[in-house]
Amino acid sequence: MAEAASGPSGLLALRERIDALDRELLALLNRRAALAQEVGEIKKRDGSPVFRPEREAQVIDGLKAVNAGPLQSTSVAPIWREIMSACRALEAPLRVAYLGPAGTFSEEATLGYFGSSIVRVPCANLDEVFRRASAGAVDFGVVPIENSTEGVVARALDLLLNSPLVIVGETSLFVRHNLLRKVDTLEGVTAVLAHPQALAQCHEWLSLHLPGVERRPVSSNAEGARLASLDPALAGIAGARAGSAFGLHVVAPAIQDDPSNRTRFVIVALPASHPQPRATGHDCTSLVVSVPNEPGAVHDLLVPLKKHGVSMSRLESRPARSGQWEYYFYIDVVGHPEQPAVAAALEELRVVCAFFKLLGSYPVDAH
Repeated sequence: MAEAASGPSGLLALRERIDALDRELLALLNRRAALAQEVGEIKKRDGSPVFRPEREAQVIDGLKAVNAGPLQSTSVAPIWREIMSACRALEAPLRVAYLGPAGTFSEEATLGYFGSSIVRVPCANLDEVFRRASAGAVDFGVVPIENSTEGVVARALDLLLNSPLVIVGETSLFVRHNLLRKVDTLEGVTAVLAHPQALAQCHEWLSLHLPGVERRPVSSNAEGARLASLDPALAGIAGARAGSAFGLHVVAPAIQDDPSNRTRFVIVALPASHPQPRATGHDCTSLVVSVPNEPGAVHDLLVPLKKHGVSMSRLESRPARSGQWEYYFYIDVVGHPEQPAVAAALEELRVVCAFFKLLGSYPVDAH
Protein backbone atom coordinates (compact mmCIF):
# COMPACT_ATOMS: atom_id res chain seq x y z
CA MET A 1 0.00 0.00 0.00
CA ALA A 2 2.79 2.41 0.95
CA GLU A 3 4.56 1.58 -2.31
CA ALA A 4 1.43 2.35 -4.33
CA ALA A 5 0.95 5.67 -2.51
CA SER A 6 4.50 6.70 -3.35
CA GLY A 7 4.32 5.57 -6.99
CA PRO A 8 3.14 7.47 -10.08
CA SER A 9 -0.57 7.00 -9.27
CA GLY A 10 -0.01 8.25 -5.69
CA LEU A 11 1.88 11.29 -6.98
CA LEU A 12 -0.88 12.02 -9.47
CA ALA A 13 -3.49 11.88 -6.71
CA LEU A 14 -1.50 14.31 -4.56
CA ARG A 15 -1.11 16.68 -7.48
CA GLU A 16 -4.84 16.57 -8.15
CA ARG A 17 -5.52 17.44 -4.50
CA ILE A 18 -3.03 20.34 -4.73
CA ASP A 19 -4.71 21.57 -7.93
CA ALA A 20 -8.10 21.47 -6.20
CA LEU A 21 -6.72 23.42 -3.23
CA ASP A 22 -5.17 25.97 -5.60
CA ARG A 23 -8.58 26.55 -7.15
CA GLU A 24 -10.08 26.97 -3.67
CA LEU A 25 -7.33 29.41 -2.76
CA LEU A 26 -7.94 31.42 -5.93
CA ALA A 27 -11.65 31.62 -5.16
CA LEU A 28 -10.89 32.77 -1.60
CA LEU A 29 -8.40 35.35 -2.85
CA ASN A 30 -11.00 36.75 -5.21
CA ARG A 31 -13.47 36.96 -2.32
CA ARG A 32 -10.81 38.84 -0.35
CA ALA A 33 -10.20 41.14 -3.32
CA ALA A 34 -13.91 41.92 -3.56
CA LEU A 35 -13.96 42.88 0.12
CA ALA A 36 -10.86 45.01 -0.42
CA GLN A 37 -12.70 46.84 -3.20
CA GLU A 38 -15.53 47.60 -0.78
CA VAL A 39 -12.99 48.92 1.72
CA GLY A 40 -11.54 51.04 -1.08
CA GLU A 41 -14.90 52.63 -1.79
CA ILE A 42 -15.31 53.54 1.88
CA LYS A 43 -11.79 54.99 1.95
CA LYS A 44 -12.57 57.14 -1.10
CA ARG A 45 -15.67 58.56 0.58
CA ASP A 46 -13.76 59.19 3.81
CA GLY A 47 -10.64 60.50 2.08
CA SER A 48 -8.53 57.85 3.82
CA PRO A 49 -5.16 56.74 2.38
CA VAL A 50 -5.05 53.51 0.36
CA PHE A 51 -2.00 52.18 2.17
CA ARG A 52 -1.90 51.89 5.97
CA PRO A 53 1.43 50.34 7.03
CA GLU A 54 0.28 49.70 10.59
CA ARG A 55 -2.77 47.76 9.35
CA GLU A 56 -0.66 45.57 7.06
CA ALA A 57 1.88 44.99 9.84
CA GLN A 58 -0.91 43.91 12.20
CA VAL A 59 -2.34 41.52 9.59
CA ILE A 60 1.04 39.86 9.05
CA ASP A 61 1.88 39.70 12.77
CA GLY A 62 -1.53 38.17 13.49
CA LEU A 63 -1.14 35.50 10.83
CA LYS A 64 2.38 34.61 11.97
CA ALA A 65 1.07 34.25 15.53
CA VAL A 66 -1.59 31.68 14.53
CA ASN A 67 0.47 29.83 11.92
CA ALA A 68 0.66 26.14 12.86
CA GLY A 69 2.92 25.00 9.99
CA PRO A 70 4.37 23.27 8.11
CA LEU A 71 4.51 26.62 6.26
CA GLN A 72 7.30 28.57 7.98
CA SER A 73 6.30 31.83 9.65
CA THR A 74 9.12 33.60 7.78
CA SER A 75 7.26 32.81 4.55
CA VAL A 76 4.02 34.40 5.73
CA ALA A 77 5.12 38.03 5.32
CA PRO A 78 6.21 37.89 1.64
CA ILE A 79 3.15 35.83 0.66
CA TRP A 80 0.67 38.19 2.29
CA ARG A 81 2.48 41.31 1.14
CA GLU A 82 1.90 40.16 -2.43
CA ILE A 83 -1.76 39.36 -1.70
CA MET A 84 -2.29 42.78 -0.10
CA SER A 85 -0.36 44.48 -2.90
CA ALA A 86 -2.63 42.92 -5.55
CA CYS A 87 -5.75 43.88 -3.58
CA ARG A 88 -4.43 47.42 -3.03
CA ALA A 89 -3.85 47.84 -6.75
CA LEU A 90 -7.57 47.35 -7.35
CA GLU A 91 -8.09 50.69 -5.57
CA ALA A 92 -5.13 52.52 -7.13
CA PRO A 93 -1.60 51.27 -7.87
CA LEU A 94 0.90 53.01 -5.61
CA ARG A 95 3.75 54.94 -7.24
CA VAL A 96 6.99 54.25 -5.36
CA ALA A 97 10.38 55.89 -5.98
CA TYR A 98 13.68 54.22 -5.13
CA LEU A 99 17.33 54.24 -6.13
CA GLY A 100 17.57 52.64 -9.58
CA PRO A 101 18.08 51.37 -12.19
CA ALA A 102 16.46 47.94 -12.28
CA GLY A 103 18.21 45.35 -10.15
CA THR A 104 19.30 47.45 -7.16
CA PHE A 105 18.91 46.32 -3.57
CA SER A 106 16.63 49.34 -3.18
CA GLU A 107 14.31 47.87 -5.81
CA GLU A 108 14.40 44.51 -4.03
CA ALA A 109 13.56 46.20 -0.72
CA THR A 110 10.73 48.14 -2.38
CA LEU A 111 9.14 45.02 -3.83
CA GLY A 112 9.62 43.15 -0.57
CA TYR A 113 7.78 45.87 1.34
CA PHE A 114 5.02 46.91 -1.08
CA GLY A 115 4.69 43.79 -3.24
CA SER A 116 5.01 43.81 -7.01
CA SER A 117 1.62 45.38 -7.86
CA ILE A 118 2.98 48.92 -7.81
CA VAL A 119 4.22 51.49 -10.31
CA ARG A 120 8.01 51.41 -10.02
CA VAL A 121 9.82 54.76 -10.29
CA PRO A 122 13.60 54.18 -10.32
CA CYS A 123 15.67 57.30 -9.60
CA ALA A 124 19.26 58.23 -10.36
CA ASN A 125 20.13 59.17 -6.75
CA LEU A 126 18.67 59.65 -3.28
CA ASP A 127 18.12 63.37 -3.89
CA GLU A 128 15.77 62.53 -6.76
CA VAL A 129 13.83 60.06 -4.59
CA PHE A 130 13.26 62.83 -2.04
CA ARG A 131 12.41 65.41 -4.72
CA ARG A 132 9.77 63.22 -6.33
CA ALA A 133 8.17 62.24 -3.03
CA SER A 134 8.25 65.83 -1.73
CA ALA A 135 6.57 67.10 -4.92
CA GLY A 136 3.84 64.47 -4.68
CA ALA A 137 4.95 62.90 -7.97
CA VAL A 138 5.04 59.53 -6.17
CA ASP A 139 3.19 58.18 -3.15
CA PHE A 140 6.26 56.89 -1.32
CA GLY A 141 10.04 56.85 -1.46
CA VAL A 142 12.28 54.01 -0.29
CA VAL A 143 15.77 54.98 0.89
CA PRO A 144 18.62 53.09 2.58
CA ILE A 145 19.29 54.54 6.01
CA GLU A 146 21.96 52.29 7.56
CA ASN A 147 24.05 49.20 6.96
CA SER A 148 25.13 46.67 9.57
CA THR A 149 28.72 46.85 8.31
CA GLU A 150 29.28 50.45 7.21
CA GLY A 151 26.84 52.29 9.45
CA VAL A 152 24.54 55.13 8.43
CA VAL A 153 23.95 56.44 4.91
CA ALA A 154 24.94 60.05 5.60
CA ARG A 155 23.18 61.57 2.58
CA ALA A 156 19.88 60.01 3.61
CA LEU A 157 20.17 61.55 7.09
CA ASP A 158 20.95 64.98 5.64
CA LEU A 159 17.95 64.78 3.31
CA LEU A 160 15.61 63.75 6.13
CA LEU A 161 16.70 66.79 8.13
CA ASN A 162 15.61 69.31 5.50
CA SER A 163 12.75 67.45 3.85
CA PRO A 164 8.99 67.76 4.52
CA LEU A 165 8.77 63.96 4.27
CA VAL A 166 8.22 61.72 7.28
CA ILE A 167 9.09 58.08 7.87
CA VAL A 168 6.02 55.81 7.76
CA GLY A 169 7.67 52.39 7.62
CA GLU A 170 10.89 50.40 7.51
CA THR A 171 12.24 47.19 6.06
CA SER A 172 15.60 45.44 6.25
CA LEU A 173 17.25 43.35 3.59
CA PHE A 174 19.97 40.70 3.73
CA VAL A 175 22.62 42.01 1.34
CA ARG A 176 24.50 39.40 -0.67
CA HIS A 177 27.08 41.02 -2.94
CA ASN A 178 28.28 39.16 -6.03
CA LEU A 179 31.11 40.00 -8.39
CA LEU A 180 29.50 40.19 -11.83
CA ARG A 181 31.17 40.24 -15.22
CA LYS A 182 30.47 39.77 -18.91
CA VAL A 183 33.05 36.95 -19.03
CA ASP A 184 33.20 34.13 -16.47
CA THR A 185 36.71 34.71 -15.08
CA LEU A 186 38.60 36.95 -12.67
CA GLU A 187 41.41 37.39 -15.17
CA GLY A 188 41.84 40.76 -16.83
CA VAL A 189 39.60 42.88 -14.58
CA THR A 190 40.76 46.50 -14.84
CA ALA A 191 38.16 48.11 -12.55
CA VAL A 192 35.41 47.11 -10.12
CA LEU A 193 32.33 49.34 -10.17
CA ALA A 194 29.77 49.70 -7.37
CA HIS A 195 28.13 52.11 -4.97
CA PRO A 196 30.70 53.40 -2.42
CA GLN A 197 28.92 51.51 0.39
CA ALA A 198 29.19 48.21 -1.52
CA LEU A 199 32.88 48.79 -2.26
CA ALA A 200 33.46 49.36 1.45
CA GLN A 201 31.44 46.28 2.41
CA CYS A 202 33.67 44.11 0.14
CA HIS A 203 36.99 45.78 0.99
CA GLU A 204 38.75 42.70 2.39
CA TRP A 205 37.69 40.38 -0.43
CA LEU A 206 38.77 42.88 -3.08
CA SER A 207 42.12 43.43 -1.38
CA LEU A 208 42.75 39.68 -1.27
CA HIS A 209 41.50 38.61 -4.70
CA LEU A 210 41.88 41.76 -6.83
CA PRO A 211 44.77 43.70 -5.26
CA GLY A 212 45.71 46.84 -7.14
CA VAL A 213 42.57 46.82 -9.27
CA GLU A 214 40.78 50.17 -9.45
CA ARG A 215 37.63 50.49 -7.32
CA ARG A 216 35.36 52.92 -9.13
CA PRO A 217 32.35 54.35 -7.25
CA VAL A 218 29.13 54.80 -9.23
CA SER A 219 25.59 55.94 -8.34
CA SER A 220 24.26 52.43 -7.64
CA ASN A 221 25.29 48.79 -7.77
CA ALA A 222 22.90 48.18 -10.65
CA GLU A 223 24.54 51.02 -12.58
CA GLY A 224 27.89 49.31 -12.01
CA ALA A 225 26.41 46.07 -13.34
CA ARG A 226 25.02 47.89 -16.38
CA LEU A 227 28.40 49.41 -17.19
CA ALA A 228 30.10 46.02 -16.69
CA SER A 229 27.70 44.53 -19.25
CA LEU A 230 29.11 46.96 -21.84
CA ASP A 231 32.83 46.29 -21.24
CA PRO A 232 34.35 42.84 -20.57
CA ALA A 233 37.29 44.46 -18.73
CA LEU A 234 34.97 45.79 -16.03
CA ALA A 235 33.31 44.00 -13.11
CA GLY A 236 30.38 45.11 -10.99
CA ILE A 237 29.33 44.35 -7.43
CA ALA A 238 25.59 43.77 -7.15
CA GLY A 239 22.86 41.32 -6.27
CA ALA A 240 21.64 38.38 -8.31
CA ARG A 241 18.70 40.46 -9.61
CA ALA A 242 21.09 42.89 -11.33
CA GLY A 243 23.15 40.04 -12.75
CA SER A 244 20.06 38.52 -14.36
CA ALA A 245 18.85 41.90 -15.62
CA PHE A 246 22.10 42.60 -17.46
CA GLY A 247 23.06 39.06 -18.49
CA LEU A 248 26.22 38.83 -16.39
CA HIS A 249 28.13 35.88 -14.96
CA VAL A 250 28.47 35.54 -11.19
CA VAL A 251 32.25 35.29 -11.14
CA ALA A 252 32.37 35.20 -7.34
CA PRO A 253 29.28 34.89 -5.10
CA ALA A 254 28.78 36.42 -1.64
CA ILE A 255 31.94 38.54 -1.50
CA GLN A 256 30.73 40.82 1.33
CA ASP A 257 33.11 40.85 4.28
CA ASP A 258 30.28 40.38 6.80
CA PRO A 259 28.27 37.21 6.07
CA SER A 260 25.26 38.62 7.94
CA ASN A 261 25.40 41.99 6.17
CA ARG A 262 22.01 43.76 6.22
CA THR A 263 20.75 47.15 5.07
CA ARG A 264 17.84 48.96 6.69
CA PHE A 265 15.54 51.02 4.48
CA VAL A 266 12.92 53.57 5.51
CA ILE A 267 9.69 54.41 3.69
CA VAL A 268 9.08 58.16 3.38
CA ALA A 269 5.95 60.09 2.39
CA LEU A 270 4.25 63.48 2.64
CA PRO A 271 2.37 63.66 5.96
CA ALA A 272 -0.57 65.47 4.34
CA SER A 273 -1.22 62.46 2.10
CA HIS A 274 -0.05 59.68 4.42
CA PRO A 275 -0.53 60.49 8.10
CA GLN A 276 1.57 58.99 10.86
CA PRO A 277 0.73 55.30 11.37
CA ARG A 278 -1.13 54.44 14.55
CA ALA A 279 0.56 52.43 17.29
CA THR A 280 0.84 48.67 16.75
CA GLY A 281 2.75 47.68 19.88
CA HIS A 282 5.88 47.06 17.80
CA ASP A 283 6.93 50.56 16.80
CA CYS A 284 9.91 52.86 16.38
CA THR A 285 9.97 56.64 16.68
CA SER A 286 12.72 58.56 14.87
CA LEU A 287 13.71 62.15 15.55
CA VAL A 288 16.53 64.59 14.94
CA VAL A 289 17.58 67.16 17.55
CA SER A 290 20.34 69.60 18.39
CA VAL A 291 21.35 70.99 21.75
CA PRO A 292 23.10 74.18 22.86
CA ASN A 293 26.89 73.96 22.67
CA GLU A 294 27.44 73.89 26.42
CA PRO A 295 28.67 71.40 29.07
CA GLY A 296 26.24 68.59 29.86
CA ALA A 297 23.93 69.32 26.93
CA VAL A 298 24.25 65.85 25.39
CA HIS A 299 23.66 64.26 28.81
CA ASP A 300 20.43 66.26 29.08
CA LEU A 301 19.18 64.50 25.92
CA LEU A 302 19.20 61.16 27.68
CA VAL A 303 17.59 62.20 30.96
CA PRO A 304 13.93 62.33 29.73
CA LEU A 305 14.27 58.89 28.12
CA LYS A 306 15.72 57.33 31.26
CA LYS A 307 13.18 59.09 33.50
CA HIS A 308 10.21 57.64 31.59
CA GLY A 309 11.75 54.22 30.87
CA VAL A 310 11.96 54.70 27.10
CA SER A 311 14.66 52.68 25.34
CA MET A 312 16.89 54.27 22.71
CA SER A 313 17.86 51.93 19.86
CA ARG A 314 20.05 54.29 17.83
CA LEU A 315 22.01 57.53 18.30
CA GLU A 316 23.96 59.08 15.41
CA SER A 317 25.54 62.52 15.09
CA ARG A 318 25.99 64.66 11.98
CA PRO A 319 27.77 68.04 11.78
CA ALA A 320 25.39 70.99 11.53
CA ARG A 321 27.74 72.71 9.02
CA SER A 322 27.42 75.96 10.92
CA GLY A 323 31.14 76.38 11.46
CA GLN A 324 30.55 76.34 15.23
CA TRP A 325 31.27 72.64 15.91
CA GLU A 326 27.57 71.98 16.42
CA TYR A 327 25.88 68.68 15.70
CA TYR A 328 22.50 67.19 14.92
CA PHE A 329 21.67 63.97 16.74
CA TYR A 330 19.51 61.34 15.05
CA ILE A 331 17.72 59.21 17.61
CA ASP A 332 15.52 56.12 17.35
CA VAL A 333 13.47 55.18 20.40
CA VAL A 334 11.36 52.10 21.01
CA GLY A 335 7.65 52.89 21.07
CA HIS A 336 5.06 55.33 19.72
CA PRO A 337 3.87 58.79 20.88
CA GLU A 338 0.43 57.30 21.52
CA GLN A 339 2.06 55.55 24.48
CA PRO A 340 2.03 57.88 27.52
CA ALA A 341 5.64 57.22 28.53
CA VAL A 342 6.94 57.96 25.03
CA ALA A 343 4.78 61.09 24.71
CA ALA A 344 6.02 62.43 28.07
CA ALA A 345 9.68 61.71 27.24
CA LEU A 346 9.41 63.46 23.85
CA GLU A 347 7.71 66.49 25.38
CA GLU A 348 10.47 66.91 27.97
CA LEU A 349 13.12 66.29 25.32
CA ARG A 350 11.63 69.03 23.14
CA VAL A 351 12.12 71.53 25.98
CA VAL A 352 15.88 70.90 26.38
CA CYS A 353 16.62 70.93 22.64
CA ALA A 354 17.60 73.91 20.54
CA PHE A 355 16.12 72.08 17.54
CA PHE A 356 13.60 69.23 17.56
CA LYS A 357 12.04 67.43 14.58
CA LEU A 358 9.97 64.27 14.72
CA LEU A 359 10.92 62.21 11.66
CA GLY A 360 8.15 59.64 12.11
CA SER A 361 6.65 56.84 14.17
CA TYR A 362 6.09 53.58 12.35
CA PRO A 363 5.82 49.77 12.72
CA VAL A 364 9.13 47.92 12.91
CA ASP A 365 10.05 45.51 10.14
CA ALA A 366 7.45 42.71 9.95
CA HIS A 367 9.70 40.28 8.06
